[in-house]
Amino acid sequence: MADEHAHDHEQDETPELKVVGEEPDLSKGTARPITVVGNPVLHHECRDVTAFDAELAALVDDMFVSMYAAEGVGLAANQIGVDLKVFVYDCPDDDGVRHVGHIVNPVLEELPAGRRTLDDSPEGCLSVPTAYQDLARPDYAAVTGLDKDGNPVRIEGTGFFARCLQHETDHLYGYLYIDRLSKRDRKDALKQMAEGTPKYATVPNA
Repeated sequence: MADEHAHDHEQDETPELKVVGEEPDLSKGTARPITVVGNPVLHHECRDVTAFDAELAALVDDMFVSMYAAEGVGLAANQIGVDLKVFVYDCPDDDGVRHVGHIVNPVLEELPAGRRTLDDSPEGCLSVPTAYQDLARPDYAAVTGLDKDGNPVRIEGTGFFARCLQHETDHLYGYLYIDRLSKRDRKDALKQMAEGTPKYATVPNA
């Protein structure tokens, strides 16, 4: 997921900012170009991860480095062309807490009726570069899945981080945020993308 404001890692590292999760070792990964809307890998459900091995760990490393290179707050594996259910994130919530981590084979929990408060805020995507549109999503989300070692994990978030969890899980099931927009807003987002120039490397569609 794209951050509407540039991700400022200098600011993120100030002592008073609480961090939930473990920051990645960025010396291990390699930045890969980002796939954009129209690339087939973005438009179908990804495969479940079945091998929790060094190859998966290396993919997670590459995904973190790729996300930071593109100044994003979340990145799904198919956004670097890999057909597997994995996403990484380094995303603040609305209380200023920074959440860092990854999840494999995520499943979004159904929300009880009492928690379905919608937040209609701008959303952007690294795979729809330079475009933003308002999209209503629940302001709380929880996903269950596994870590890269196969251990069960559950991640929950509110506000902007809740939006990120929903956005990245959508990616792994073949949905871009623009697929949830009205036809008019989708058309406007694609127009913004056509008129803009991404600040990071992308994969040209064939």
